[in-house]
Amino acid sequence: MTSGYIDADGERAHPEPPKGADIPGALAPTRSPFSRDRARVLHSAALRRLAGKTQVVGPHEGSEVHGVPRTRLTHSLEVAQIGRGIAEELGCDPDIVDTAGLAHDIGHPPFGHNGERALHIAARACGGFEGNAQTLRILTRLEPKVLGPDGAEYGLNLTRASLDAATKYPWPRRPDTVKFGAYDDDMPIFDWLRRGAPPLRQCVEAQVMDWSDDVAYSVHDVEDGVRAGRIRVSALADRQERSVLAALAAKHFSGHSVTDIEEAAAGLLRLPVVNALASRDYDGTLGAQVALKRLTSELVGRYASAVVTGTREVHGEGPLTRHAADLVVPDQVHCEVALLKAMALHYVMSDPHRLAMQEGQRAMLVELVDALAERAPSSLEPAFQPAWLAAADDCGRLRVVIDQAASLTDVQAATWHSALVDNREPVDN
Repeated sequence: MTSGYIDADGERAHPEPPKGADIPGALAPTRSPFSRDRARVLHSAALRRLAGKTQVVGPHEGSEVHGVPRTRLTHSLEVAQIGRGIAEELGCDPDIVDTAGLAHDIGHPPFGHNGERALHIAARACGGFEGNAQTLRILTRLEPKVLGPDGAEYGLNLTRASLDAATKYPWPRRPDTVKFGAYDDDMPIFDWLRRGAPPLRQCVEAQVMDWSDDVAYSVHDVEDGVRAGRIRVSALADRQERSVLAALAAKHFSGHSVTDIEEAAAGLLRLPVVNALASRDYDGTLGAQVALKRLTSELVGRYASAVVTGTREVHGEGPLTRHAADLVVPDQVHCEVALLKAMALHYVMSDPHRLAMQEGQRAMLVELVDALAERAPSSLEPAFQPAWLAAADDCGRLRVVIDQAASLTDVQAATWHSALVDNREPVDN
């Protein structure tokens, strides 16, 4: 076991026998259980489906200006890479954090957070929908990898440490919070993976994943927005624009004051890589592309090294694992990341055309769930039909329908809607 981890961290909910297809006389494998976890997520269908799911703009919204937009898959790969680098510096097992980065978004439905809102409405009768709770459900139940002798589903059957690292919100649904990490009928596995963990507290590997997620989507969403011509870095130099952005950041992404965030914006402008893009409009030339990529690279490095330094200053040297430490995010970089998120929100995600398109996407998903539920189980893929037939009540059956809808890519959701709602073409199960 890696230094800083105990045998319980490497346990799986269902014990697995050794592989039986090895060539006689082959050397015994030396991979750690956490390395196996990473491979299981990397080869999963759930991860591949993220290539067809919206990050900020949809996978098929590219143009000559946009180039190739990021998808949930490319975002997840970036989160895993950033997290792995931080983990190596802090002494966390890099494979655990890498696995959590790859897995953290696999519960997202078609159309990203917009689809998440739609499915939450459609799933009200069975406890709502939450992308992070859906991630746990996929990892521990829905992704086909391990079945018990009685047919019980164990999903990818990851180790306790990797599941805990992928749990962004380590609590079930509660009246006082929107975000949660487990549905009611997934509480047995949630309780198993959280055994011995302090209540409501992320393990340090999950904190690294969470910060890597913030860094990836703040920096890279701004990069994509600049490339698309929607974001001008020079807005940071405009006092009125900077004030608007700081207010948005304080409202949605940070507990720091507007003044603190405005000061962070001024600090960003003093960085040569930021100033180089703030002093000219992005025109897509080779030089501009290099300057934009240098900005992205240096900001990611800035925010990764800042938390390593801050955490080491508080916790000292040696491996920092599981619940032995908390990640320390310096105030300055926290404000900067919140500001970058606000830029993407203000200039890209609040575009009136996009908001109108998102309204149509939400309506489509709600209609699709209704149609799937009305025609189930024949409307469901074969892998979902046994769970629907075995469900004890309408709540259980609706949860299976939601699982099916959430699994679809953006294009699949539109195609299934055409077949089941508009009756235009058959769905190929």
